[in-house]
Amino acid sequence: MAKVLIIDDDRYVAELMQLVITGAGHEAVFALSLEEGLNMLAAGRHDIVFLDVQLPDGSGLKALSQIKKKPSPPEVIIITGRADPDGAELAVRNDAWDYIVKPLSREAILLPLKRALQYRETKTNRQTAKFFKRENIIGGSRQINNCLELVAHGTDSDAGVLITGETGSGKELFAAAIHANSRRSSHPFIIVDCAALPATLVESTLFGHRKGAFTGADRDHEGLIAQADGGTLFLDEIGELPISIQGAFLRVLQERCFRPVGARDEIASDFRLIAATNRSLDQMVNEGKFRQDLLFRIRSIVIGLPPLRDREGDIRLLSMHFMNDLCNRKGLPTKGFSPEIIEALGNYNWPGNVRELENCMRSMLAIAGDDPTLYPMHLPTYIRVKMARGVVEEQKELTKSPEVAEKPQPISGRLKDFREQVLSKAERKYLKNLMSMTQWKIQDACRISNLSRPRLYALLKKYAITRQD
Repeated sequence: MAKVLIIDDDRYVAELMQLVITGAGHEAVFALSLEEGLNMLAAGRHDIVFLDVQLPDGSGLKALSQIKKKPSPPEVIIITGRADPDGAELAVRNDAWDYIVKPLSREAILLPLKRALQYRETKTNRQTAKFFKRENIIGGSRQINNCLELVAHGTDSDAGVLITGETGSGKELFAAAIHANSRRSSHPFIIVDCAALPATLVESTLFGHRKGAFTGADRDHEGLIAQADGGTLFLDEIGELPISIQGAFLRVLQERCFRPVGARDEIASDFRLIAATNRSLDQMVNEGKFRQDLLFRIRSIVIGLPPLRDREGDIRLLSMHFMNDLCNRKGLPTKGFSPEIIEALGNYNWPGNVRELENCMRSMLAIAGDDPTLYPMHLPTYIRVKMARGVVEEQKELTKSPEVAEKPQPISGRLKDFREQVLSKAERKYLKNLMSMTQWKIQDACRISNLSRPRLYALLKKYAITRQD
């Protein structure tokens, strides 16, 4: 039996859902506001949450990330009365289990509930991150744990994996973790940096060649695909692979055999492919720079690594890990971190991600010398300059509006007339938002605004607000 929480301001909908869910053998309770629902989540454990989008005291979509920060967070199924593609995308990006549109049928409620519970049970039994060889993947943020959950799926099969993320976000570390936890771990892990492949030698490097195949080929050469036999082939920055080679490589993925340059016969290679990119391959497909059929082939499982700036709490853990590691290597005492440096590191944007942070720690160790504690003054100069400029620009933005407001403005008319004009404008805006939020459900609008029906109708008529508005 699962514990289900329904957060919906429509009591009729909430009670109907509660009746359907309890009838299926589960425990269900409901809250009629976002605040009440969040309080119920904080007070107890729930497996599934049905979360409405439009609530009188906030947006369910905006609260989704807050719910997902909980330890062992529930699976969240978004429910809405309005079909909104942008809202559906936002829900998926914030790890919602499903996004369903009202009116709700019994099947529309129970099917996603059943599937979400099956997924949750599998995830609990697997206990992913605890038993993984993480190989220097440092961090305990929700974002990284979600990626490790996907790594678990990647280790259970030979399906192609595509790892996306900004430069320096750790794509190679995750590829190595997938290999290390797979049945191929005792076989080679071959890394190919597609961005560094010489244009004239791409084919020879990947497929190998026979002696005499071209000028300078004075002996046979085994390509990287052949070297990956039995193991894993990691194509880093696959978006840089020349389109002239992509067709031949697609055939290798389909047939698991290829012909080295200058060879008569094909040879086989049983490898598992992991690819990585910091580019939008979909956009490259639209531009004719990447084959769509190859993209379909390589992204059976997609792991999107978050930028360091979005990994809550991981900057501190990574900083201390890198500094302790550097000190141990050099035989130096461990450096302390002042509260000010922790705050400064958290405020920086880290465009180079984890790689930039590691280089920053290396630079700070050199600058600090014998100082036992690290302060902002030990940061590399370029980071201090960026942070100083950022503070000044932020202050400039904050003071911009007051400066405009302080300029004397011409005054005309009486204060009473001005007050009524401002009040009318505010009332009209409030009423338009009220009716839009409640989708012209007069009962809901009266309850939220605490207006009687006659008064509400009178105000709507006064401000000429109609459904078309």
